[in-house]
Amino acid sequence: MLDFEKPIIELENKISELRHVTSDSEVNIAEEISRMKTKADKLIQQAYSKLTPVQKVQVARHADRPSFLDYTKNLITDFTPLAGDRNFAEDYALLGGLGRFRGRSCVVMGHEKGHDTQARIKHNFGMARPEGYRKAQRLMEMAEQFQLPIITLVDTKGAYPGMGAEERGQSEAIAKSIEKSLRVNVPIISIIVGEGGSGGAIAIAVADKVYMLEHSIYSVISPEGCASILWRSASYADEAANALKITAQDLAELKLIDGIIKEPIGGAHRHKEEVIARVGEQIEAALNDLTPWDADGILKERREKFLAFGRNL
Repeated sequence: MLDFEKPIIELENKISELRHVTSDSEVNIAEEISRMKTKADKLIQQAYSKLTPVQKVQVARHADRPSFLDYTKNLITDFTPLAGDRNFAEDYALLGGLGRFRGRSCVVMGHEKGHDTQARIKHNFGMARPEGYRKAQRLMEMAEQFQLPIITLVDTKGAYPGMGAEERGQSEAIAKSIEKSLRVNVPIISIIVGEGGSGGAIAIAVADKVYMLEHSIYSVISPEGCASILWRSASYADEAANALKITAQDLAELKLIDGIIKEPIGGAHRHKEEVIARVGEQIEAALNDLTPWDADGILKERREKFLAFGRNL
């Protein structure tokens, strides 16, 4: 339960209880349910019309937001997952493979967090290790070989910071993945669907088109991490979130992303199917814009795009 959603959740629970009473008794309380539903909808609209950066962080991290497997299940047909980096092991935090998006063959990859405790442990909470990013490089090479567009879905707090990951070359794997993204001569479309954390996100988000869901975040460091460094206390996360400019609206204003995908009132965790459909529409529009492509031309445009970041024109 999100802190600012507590009054809404309590009201929705009461509505659920009343509906149960209605279905099991002769007492008709439909009018009361309708009144409470209207009140709940109003509270949701009020809350989501003025979310602060730190509240957007909470929404972006919500366990019920659609995950990579939810998107592939609904948007990708004939999805064939490909495992392993051909060097060390399989990484369940960063998944990918071949499939068809609305009839077009493509390579798709992304971070998977899972929705419950068991799944989150299996997928390491979406924090990939070096083998995950080396698998991403392998998939990019395959996409280039067969001239297939690449779709990436980003949702991670960052790369896994464990000792084993560092021993196996975490920073090198991320750097190589970024390099491969810049040099692959097929279109890359990236969607930030939840958290876009640090190099763990950038490793697969260097793309020709980058979009963010309305309540997603994208940052070099988490607000808690930033606060711990600057103020030596994570309790200053609110101030850090405001200063970091991590929201989709901030990044669109800075021209670091290509667009924002609107979420229904109440966020993606309340309207999964609708959000997945909207993401699909944006991916299709981006593919139409980038297809057909010229290998040399797409590399030149990608290079110019990223070199232009931060310039004062």
